[in-house]
Amino acid sequence: MGRLLFATFLVVPLIEIGLFINIGQIIGLWPTLLGVVLTAMIGSWIVRQQGLSLVAEINRQMRMGQLPARQLADGMMIGIAGALLITPGYFTDTCGFLLLVPAVRSAIYAFLKSRITVVDLGRGPAGNPRGPHDSRTIDLDEDDWRD
Repeated sequence: MGRLLFATFLVVPLIEIGLFINIGQIIGLWPTLLGVVLTAMIGSWIVRQQGLSLVAEINRQMRMGQLPARQLADGMMIGIAGALLITPGYFTDTCGFLLLVPAVRSAIYAFLKSRITVVDLGRGPAGNPRGPHDSRTIDLDEDDWRD
């Protein structure tokens, strides 16, 4: 994980520098910088709209007593999109805008869902209630364990 993070922090700025140079040569310095500012402003507005809508959906799901796992995942992706969009650069803006597309988020969610198990705190993986008589629960007295 550390190597992936290191590679990301090394490769992404290099991509951004290359894009700034190429785009700047094609359209000029000021339009290139204006493009970065405009994408940040437009992206921030879209993130706000989607975020407010998502909060309402999460509240609705929770009032119905349902775990809003999908909505929470969408919220995380929209938050990441917001961070990418306010980061100066065309590559990060492209990644941020892609995360704002519901179909892209659905594909990422499906990919992650196949590799991650979400467990409700009150229930086991199969939805069976957990309790003190659950065969996986071991009740220890204070003198039966140590730090």
